[in-house]
Amino acid sequence: MPRRPRSASSPTPTRPRVLTAPQVFLLGASFLITLGSFAVLPYMSVLLHERFGLGLGVVGAVLAVASLVQFSGGVVGAALAARIGLRATMLVALAVRTAGFAAFVPGLTRPLVAVGALFLVSCGAALYLPANKAYLVAGCGPERRPGLLAASGSAFNAGIALGPPAAAPFVLTSPAGLFTGVAVLFALVGAGHLLLPWVADEVEVARGTEEAEGEGEEKGKGELEGGEASGRHGSHGSHGSQGRHGHPSASALPPFAFTVLAVYVFMFFQHYLALYAVPRTSAAFYGFVLMGYAILLVVAQPLSARRLAALPYATALRIGFGAMAVGTAVLALGGRAGIAVGAVLLCLGEIVLFLKNDLEALDRSAAPSATVFGRQRLAAGLGAFAAALVGGQLYGAAERASAVPVFWLLVSAQAVLLPLLLVVRVAGTRRRARARARRRAGGELVGARRPR
Repeated sequence: MPRRPRSASSPTPTRPRVLTAPQVFLLGASFLITLGSFAVLPYMSVLLHERFGLGLGVVGAVLAVASLVQFSGGVVGAALAARIGLRATMLVALAVRTAGFAAFVPGLTRPLVAVGALFLVSCGAALYLPANKAYLVAGCGPERRPGLLAASGSAFNAGIALGPPAAAPFVLTSPAGLFTGVAVLFALVGAGHLLLPWVADEVEVARGTEEAEGEGEEKGKGELEGGEASGRHGSHGSHGSQGRHGHPSASALPPFAFTVLAVYVFMFFQHYLALYAVPRTSAAFYGFVLMGYAILLVVAQPLSARRLAALPYATALRIGFGAMAVGTAVLALGGRAGIAVGAVLLCLGEIVLFLKNDLEALDRSAAPSATVFGRQRLAAGLGAFAAALVGGQLYGAAERASAVPVFWLLVSAQAVLLPLLLVVRVAGTRRRARARARRRAGGELVGARRPR
């Protein structure tokens, strides 16, 4: 079984559970980057609408396209990392984001400049994250990747939680100072990246294409039809001794597709909880729910990383989508208890699905890590974009019918039905492919036996 080689330049700690200095720096940088970003980005709709007078339809279109660029552009970031390296890609990304935040200052009097600045910031985010995650796990075996990725997620989520309240006193009263401070922060973080050692995003030696495709098909079949194959792998479940192998065309579909679905369901919660919760409780209670959600996510994800890594993929999908389905159904009850319990269940679903899908995508692909993370960002972008298109229509229809709780029941139904439909479709496709292969093999055998 081929293993992922290590280069001399990769971080190879003598004790597998001790973070290296570059890893500690990257985790700290992840926190500062999201802190600065979310000191600005959550208020963009307010600035574009109230300060520049743009219509809500235009604001929504601008933000939707910017979000799609930020997510789906991860594929471009992965390609750039393959060409110029991980550290260089992070430096380019941070330079672009620094320029974007700096451009918001003249953009305060020029709406077109402000929109351009927003797209610069989105492009920088797209370039940065695949290279950041790939650098973080470079040279690390499958036993370390879950903890590192969970710690990275916690760092990002801590910045997301603290950014908006930190910027709230300044965003409307002194936005120029806020934008300048964020640009300086990004410039300093970028300068720190100059001190990082060069690290290769290594590609594991793959087997022959036919053998890899066969193994990817058998593994996917076992997981989609009950998770038996996942349970037969080593002590780390689907990440143990299996390693990263298989042809991307045979193995990348389920993690990519399930990421699309997970983000699609989750974004209904993120986009529409405020509209639902504030009128039924209060703005203070909604803020408390968000704060508790962020704290739970930051603490629980690293603590559960090793167990999630050992969990068979099919089981993780059942738990994650099940938690999202039950959580959105509980939201339909309304009231403080229903909203709080629903948020906790949605948090559980996010912890399980977002981390496990990334781990599974890494495990199944022989591509460089940055390429895998870029594809996962593309999947997240597609899910978020679809939720933005569908969610507004569904919520508006439920509101016009004075039946807003039904909106959450429809989301819950989607969390159950869409993964099942995907499983049925993929399993059916694979069964038909195997049947065609058997028929071809039978025809070749008959032809070989026919007398000449």
